[in-house]
Amino acid sequence: MKYFHDFVEAYWIAVGYFGVAERKNFMTVPMWQNFIDYLGLLQLNLQLAADAITSSYKVSSDYHLKELVESFSAFMNTVMDLEGEDIESFASKQAQLMDRVVHVYPKAIEDIRVEFGFHFDDGGYVKTAETDRFYLYQVLPQKKNIKVRKNGKPVIVVPPYVLGANVLAFLPGENKSYVHNFANQGIPIYIRINKDIASTPAFQVMNGDDDARDTRYFCELLKKRHGRPVTVNGYCQGGFNALCNILSGELDGLVDALITCVSPMDGTRSRGLGDFLKIMLPQRFNDLTFGTKIMPSGNRVADGKLMGWVYKVKAIQDEFPLVNLYRDMMMLDSGSGEEVKINKTVAAIQHWLRYERVDLPMGITEISFASYNTPITKDGTLPVTLFGRKLNLHRIPEKGIKWLICYGETDNLVEKETALAPCDFIDVEVSAFPKGHLAMATSWSNPKSDYALHTRFGENQYRGPVLFQLDLEEEMEKRGEKHG
Repeated sequence: MKYFHDFVEAYWIAVGYFGVAERKNFMTVPMWQNFIDYLGLLQLNLQLAADAITSSYKVSSDYHLKELVESFSAFMNTVMDLEGEDIESFASKQAQLMDRVVHVYPKAIEDIRVEFGFHFDDGGYVKTAETDRFYLYQVLPQKKNIKVRKNGKPVIVVPPYVLGANVLAFLPGENKSYVHNFANQGIPIYIRINKDIASTPAFQVMNGDDDARDTRYFCELLKKRHGRPVTVNGYCQGGFNALCNILSGELDGLVDALITCVSPMDGTRSRGLGDFLKIMLPQRFNDLTFGTKIMPSGNRVADGKLMGWVYKVKAIQDEFPLVNLYRDMMMLDSGSGEEVKINKTVAAIQHWLRYERVDLPMGITEISFASYNTPITKDGTLPVTLFGRKLNLHRIPEKGIKWLICYGETDNLVEKETALAPCDFIDVEVSAFPKGHLAMATSWSNPKSDYALHTRFGENQYRGPVLFQLDLEEEMEKRGEKHG
């Protein structure tokens, strides 16, 4: 029931918002338009239901066909008194599997909390600064013999609002941490952390201008501390926010490099979420009103649980609860009844998916919404403004800012076309990583992996983001640029 509970809970939240919004909209729209819009919504729901049923039928058939053969064999062994697994042993094996699915696996997901993400009280981080909306922490090297270079080129990491920051310190104890990859090279790296939206009204009402102002404040502090221009590194949606901040001009003289990882630069090019919003969903319902939550303070924010649910709905053939249930059963089935060791990476990903959903400031959500509904113009202008200024990609080469775009070759959340949209307008260095959206923060954040972030890799000798940063620092040293 847990599998269905999370899905249905978000569904009822969506129904509540839908009812509130449509009570206002329905009587103001012509009846013929209501008919067309609701017919389109019905068609979408029928299509989603068909996809869910089809995928559930397939995965359940695949599983039970195998189990049917084994159960019949066990039955015959029992009846005919033959050697091999009998029905009692088969039933015991199934009971053990259900125990792993219902009790052991959820406990492993809960227990991984102590290893997953940032734990700012464990001595591995230093609080450096804060604003009304954010904290800034320095990430220290894990090994005591590695020292942070005081005159090194600093990096500030901008996490996504939706995914949260913890995924960037995935499992530090297992050598799977994006930010620690930088820190363990002696690079002065800092992570920007959102304040708790439930208890921080200033965060609830913030917009893109506030994001840029606070980033500028942090960059001023870091440039003064290290005497070097800052590299801004945005992950997922944080990359788009970082780009907007740079194009606004607020970071002029402070930032000379940008790294974006699996960041949606033009959401209209997305075959997944972009097509879902623009083609499948009737445009009347493609409105943030249907996901707006009112806080006790009276401020309106975007419901984070609902935002996460939208991603599940658009990929319902893979994310429907019954599909997830059978997928977990197959993963936890040893085939022999022996105990299965639950992979920490799997447990950590599930922990992140279940517990890392928070509400978003409406002003920030509107930026993402615009980027998924309005394309970059032919002259390279983004569909959003900051401080009333247009944001044009050609400002990157004009200011001499070096930019590395990293994307996942099989990323079905931020596809290649979405991440590489700026390449149609300006020259940008690109690095293609195998696997999907989280691979850079998980698999490839291990320094011993085949695609380690501090190396060149692949036939094209792509440059990882850590190596990109190290090379920038080395270039500055060769030019004889002194720190302040």
